[in-house]
Amino acid sequence: MRVLLVDDHPLFRQALAATVRQIAPEHSIEHYDTLGEARAALGAGEDALVLLDLKLPDSHGISGLLGLKAQAPAATVAIVSASDDHETVQTAQACGASGFISKAVSVEELAAAIETLLAGAEWFTETGPDHGRAPLTTAQARIVEGVHRGLMNKQIAYEMGISEATVKYHLTGIFRKMGVQTRAQLLTLARD
Repeated sequence: MRVLLVDDHPLFRQALAATVRQIAPEHSIEHYDTLGEARAALGAGEDALVLLDLKLPDSHGISGLLGLKAQAPAATVAIVSASDDHETVQTAQACGASGFISKAVSVEELAAAIETLLAGAEWFTETGPDHGRAPLTTAQARIVEGVHRGLMNKQIAYEMGISEATVKYHLTGIFRKMGVQTRAQLLTLARD
């Protein structure tokens, strides 16, 4: 399995790589400074583990996760971030992340998280009570990614091969799941 480390801080990437090598030396480890580099290297049907920072030079917030999941739905994407408040963790989970690791965790917890993710299970740093936000479906994640790119409903429908009415139906469900009422609020949540 390939492990893609996507973080613009070289020292943190090195620490992640050392932890992965210690747990699973047989895995291929790749380092990327930007989301664009990682997306270019990741195949659509590829079974890879991506450890993704939320703040990159070319991506800020959950939009990077949405783009990766839309491009490579088979990939396991876990967020590794210093922005580890409860809302951010829950939003990442709702948007399809398989895990969330706080950059403030101990080396032991980091190792446990990576080992769990490599085994195919989810790992979420405990940040407080679970408010039960339901995860987005693959179609909903693709629609949010389209909204983030500035596409109109008609354009999203064309790209996905569905009707504009279906896009509107999904947007209603997305608004409910994400606790927003408008497209602008959804964009703000995705960017934050």
